[in-house]
Amino acid sequence: MKLTIEKKSADSAGRQQLLLTRNYGSYLNENGKRVKRRKRQSLDLFIYATPKDKFERDHNKKTLDISEKIRAQAVVDLANNKHHFEDSEKQQESFYSYMQQIINDKEHTDSKSNVSLWESALIHLQKYCEGNPLSFADFDADVLLGFRTYLIKHARTKSDKLLSSNTTSCYFNKVRAALNKAFHEGIIRRNPVNEVKSIKIEQNPRNYLEEEELTALYRTECRYDVLKRAFLFSCLTGMRWCDIHKLTWNQIALKEQRTTFKHKKTKNLQYLDLPDDAISLLGSQGEAHERVFKGLRYSSYTNVALTQWMLRAGITKHITFHCGRHSFAVRMLTNDIDIYTVSKLLGHSELKTTQIYSDIVERKRKEAMTTLPSLFQ
Repeated sequence: MKLTIEKKSADSAGRQQLLLTRNYGSYLNENGKRVKRRKRQSLDLFIYATPKDKFERDHNKKTLDISEKIRAQAVVDLANNKHHFEDSEKQQESFYSYMQQIINDKEHTDSKSNVSLWESALIHLQKYCEGNPLSFADFDADVLLGFRTYLIKHARTKSDKLLSSNTTSCYFNKVRAALNKAFHEGIIRRNPVNEVKSIKIEQNPRNYLEEEELTALYRTECRYDVLKRAFLFSCLTGMRWCDIHKLTWNQIALKEQRTTFKHKKTKNLQYLDLPDDAISLLGSQGEAHERVFKGLRYSSYTNVALTQWMLRAGITKHITFHCGRHSFAVRMLTNDIDIYTVSKLLGHSELKTTQIYSDIVERKRKEAMTTLPSLFQ
């Protein structure tokens, strides 16, 4: 925050009132216009806009000296914690530096993709502030609201397109998380997060396969047998493409019908029991270091082959390899496996992520009830 002495326009008598102005930077309003954030306080002092004699010149000099002393005292009061700040030194620290430290810490614990999201959020925050310094004292609800507007209406990708709603929500939530952390650490007393709405995520439709469709796929020939086995293996286990692609025989314990793999995001080991149908898809056992689904490749040819296989089985839905994971989740919930267990099987860190599939199952049940034929017609 910058403290300045501001002069109002001269009145009919040629006098200018003096104001103590607190400048808090600027923000983008809902119309995309940059608005300066400042508060003015009248000092009950005036100077002559155009002094005509020695008396008026002396008056101006004394008055400006008094106003400067008031401004200097206001700076001292600010530093002495007289404005309800928890810690004046911490309040003046850079929020950018604080957020960068969070990113540095996450490099040792989080996935590269999550760290990259934090970095992008910080870059956009700096762009929004146009390179101006941003201290904790400056970061209030107006700044956060302006940043929200910037992400939704002005922020662009490298290809000069507006950010998607999910990306804006993600970036905004990273900054909110940093503010929440600062609040819990006592750096700020008033948390602007409580005054500004979050950005709602638009849930993309999740395509999945019904049990009869999975059976049809199993009975239908696929151009690449390894693709067929790997996709159905995903439908039966919920494993991601990257985990299936890298799966080696030393991760498979056939006697215990279990596989072990590293979770993509947390990097923690995850253990998964394998049903008999999944075991049957593994094929002949190879050397410990060899991949289970040898020859599995991700390419445009693979995607075309997957689509052709679906059409051959009579399935017209847009199905990608990741839909195998969706199919697994819906199948589990449809067969009355509790959502907590399904969440653990999928390796979700938060139950709300799994809740998306629960909503799909609930919608299926409602559709089933509403499509029953009438008994009274």
